Amino acid sequence: MTGDTRHQNALLTLEGMTKAYPGVVANDQVSFSILPGEVHALLGENGAGKSTLVKMIYGLVKPDAGHMTLRGENFAPVNPAAARASGVTMVFQHFSLFDALSVAENISLGMDNPPERRALSARIREVSQAYGLPLDPGRTVGDLSAGERQRVEIIRCLLQDPKLLIMDEPTSVLTPQEVDILFETLRKLTAEGTAILYISHKLEEIRSLCEHATVLRLGKVVDTCDPREKSARQLAEMMVGDTLHVPFREAAEPGPVALSMSGVSMKSPTEFGTDLRNISLEVRKGEVLGVGGVAGNGQDELLAVLSGESRAQNGTITLAGTDIGAMPPNARRARGLLTAPEERLGHSAAPDMSLTENALLTGAVREKLVNRGFLRWHRTKDFARKIITEFDVRTPGPDNAAGSLSGGNLQKFVIGREVLQRPDVLVVNQPTWGVDASAAAAIRQSLLDLAQNGAAVVVISQDLDELMEISDRFTALNEGRLADPVPTQGLDVETIGLMMGGGETESAA
Repeated sequence: MTGDTRHQNALLTLEGMTKAYPGVVANDQVSFSILPGEVHALLGENGAGKSTLVKMIYGLVKPDAGHMTLRGENFAPVNPAAARASGVTMVFQHFSLFDALSVAENISLGMDNPPERRALSARIREVSQAYGLPLDPGRTVGDLSAGERQRVEIIRCLLQDPKLLIMDEPTSVLTPQEVDILFETLRKLTAEGTAILYISHKLEEIRSLCEHATVLRLGKVVDTCDPREKSARQLAEMMVGDTLHVPFREAAEPGPVALSMSGVSMKSPTEFGTDLRNISLEVRKGEVLGVGGVAGNGQDELLAVLSGESRAQNGTITLAGTDIGAMPPNARRARGLLTAPEERLGHSAAPDMSLTENALLTGAVREKLVNRGFLRWHRTKDFARKIITEFDVRTPGPDNAAGSLSGGNLQKFVIGREVLQRPDVLVVNQPTWGVDASAAAAIRQSLLDLAQNGAAVVVISQDLDELMEISDRFTALNEGRLADPVPTQGLDVETIGLMMGGGETESAA
């Protein structure tokens, strides 16, 4: 279909959309159209301008220039409520749900004019069943899996009869089976005429689901294509405008045990968390251990007990033969055990603090950023600049707040901050979540380089392709229990599925 034909038949048309922030033009004269019943991919590197663009469509950000039309009429939503009233809804990458409330209560809070509770519950059951995403409106959200929580967000949108549904990284916390169910739902929606604007860094998903793609680079539209006619590598190279690097490490025998856990059990510090149950493992110098599993099976708790944020009730944790179970986080960092948790804003980084201040938060000890109680600001800023440069963090400079970065660029900063401190052991949770293909390759290469130089690396991830690519051995968490690690080479999908479901021999009693 030609550009003129697309424009004539469009549900939503964007023309010259421009938005600038201090030091950066997020969107520069962006123009494209979305057809009714189309799954339209929005592709681009982290910082390419995708989030800003969809925020303008959804009424969260006001453009500096340009205009939009929806079904042939001027469309300029002043807030999300106005966008929803026009038929535009959005499922965000980060869920906005209250754990202590029920499914129905959460959905009600997200609607502008919710019906009476009994009628709403009936509608939730009806719509969720009709679209293959069954939900019990009375269940407490804190008891739901990550996939079920996403259903809550989607059903909340569907109850408002959307004409355009925006989805930002919708499969980042889903199992392969849940992804299949989601795609069936999306295809049913498009068959009914709903358009979907789909943002994802999982390019094989883009190829299987989307019919048209608009590619952004540095805030500008640089290409369009039918992603079904491109390989994932071709799509990635369209996004970055260069050849995609493939992570590589020379084979080597692992060294002595760097980190070990024996019989570690811990009650989750949160009501809706997962207790760790009798976990034992060993990780050697020069080795990458991959830990898979569906979200909510103890990943956060495992990282917390290793970092020292939480204390195990039973068992021992040793670092290079020394018991560190009673040590707080900074003492563990001083000895060479560094961690990077999954939650970027609020846990890995303080959003309102500058990148320099965030570099200080975890780098103070190993980078000697404090001297006799005085902060060494020049040294700290130099460390922040080094992270920005070596990990290609797209930001005007180290004085910018962490919260001003795109999710992927903040992830690069967080991982770079830990890698550049030369840890003896690094434990990372979801290292490339929400990161584009080029940046993901760079982050994976940095982890492989760490191992090549003798560090022990533990990668906790829901991305099985990632774990198969960089891990020497693989294990899986299931309900707080850890399967016996097995060599990654030659591992098949069936065995991985068994381990994730608790079907393999476990280290739990």
